Amino acid sequence: MPRDTIFAPASGSGKAAIAIVRISGPQTRFVVETIAGSLPGPRQATLRIITGPEGPIDRALLVWFPAPHSFTGEDCAEFHLHGSLAVVRSLLSCLSTFTDCRLAQPGEFARRAFEHGKMDLSEVEGLADLIDSETERQRKQALRQMEGGLSLRVAEWRQALLSAMALVESDIDFSDEGDIEPATSRHAQRFIEQLISDINHVLASARQGQRLREGIVVIVAGPPNAGKSTLVNALAHRDIAIVSPIAGTTRDLIEVPLDLEGLPVTLIDTAGLRESTDDIENQGIARARRRVAQADLGLWLMPPDYDGQPPSGPDWIRIRTKADVSQITGDGLPISVLTGAGMDQLRARLKNEIEQRLGSGDALITRERQNQALTRALLSLSQALQGLKSGGATELIAEDLRLAARHFGEIIGVVGVEAMLDTLFAQFCIGK
Repeated sequence: MPRDTIFAPASGSGKAAIAIVRISGPQTRFVVETIAGSLPGPRQATLRIITGPEGPIDRALLVWFPAPHSFTGEDCAEFHLHGSLAVVRSLLSCLSTFTDCRLAQPGEFARRAFEHGKMDLSEVEGLADLIDSETERQRKQALRQMEGGLSLRVAEWRQALLSAMALVESDIDFSDEGDIEPATSRHAQRFIEQLISDINHVLASARQGQRLREGIVVIVAGPPNAGKSTLVNALAHRDIAIVSPIAGTTRDLIEVPLDLEGLPVTLIDTAGLRESTDDIENQGIARARRRVAQADLGLWLMPPDYDGQPPSGPDWIRIRTKADVSQITGDGLPISVLTGAGMDQLRARLKNEIEQRLGSGDALITRERQNQALTRALLSLSQALQGLKSGGATELIAEDLRLAARHFGEIIGVVGVEAMLDTLFAQFCIGK
């Protein structure tokens, strides 16, 4: 049964110089011919008067993308209109009058691209990350994923795996001629050993890829009145947290996303860690302790005369605050937010620590789903290799290799991903 034709704004809401409305599906050609007079040449921006039931809507650029050479793989068109809210609303109202045409659901254009083989699942995830990217490194990593960085590597692995499977399954086909020949076994082992080595190398940087995508979590902790909120405001270059000399002012977690010279950081201000009789403050302290355990890195702030130790959790950068009002005698980097003393050194240290945890930004695995699928593939390959080395049953070795191939397919969305597709595409905006 023919599917609906979908349409949606593809640009941001609000008044702008240009607004883009896109349409995709079997009715696209008819719709364009009806409201624009005729089809322009493929992929050629053509100036047209767009006319609705009540008369002209706008003079706009029209771009026609015939199937299959379009983003979705279907007939598509884009209307580049003047960015008036009234103009966009009028065109959307006009498009809704056509039979089997409706407003797109979130991510429906991208989903149709996936379903028509224009993008695999890892590329779609890269597209989602590119849209959400806030720093330069996130943009570069997401773009590499969207352009098929992981897909190409998986294709190479699948090809090597097919070679190993052919060698092993040839023994099943010719089982009446004896066990696996030593040369055949050695060839299959070499393919599998190289695969295991490559996968281990990729998995080693998986945590860095996920951290870059999600952002490093840096928690700011310490006793009351250590200057935590003051430092958070200074690093954020704006007043985020309330600053007060009264102990217990900060009672809940305050999360601040930062772009630290291209590095994605979530900075978290916490309640001062101390013993308190105030129930509300104690709730904030309990939340702070839980968040400390989950952080990637911590800034432990200590007043000049403080000699306590930070709680167990992340690696801590020890900082002595208020260097402008008192002589610093203990350990820790001395800083004064008021005078700026030590702040450049702190930023440099923080950047260095974060870069070590993010790596060079060339990780192929950026999501936990990908990590788990690749880990399952590695386990199946390891079992197959052990079977070859120990002279195990050929049928079991072949089954382990087939399972590894299935797990490779999960990474790019060939098998076993139906349950998560709705969640993924719902993360996109309506016009994507």
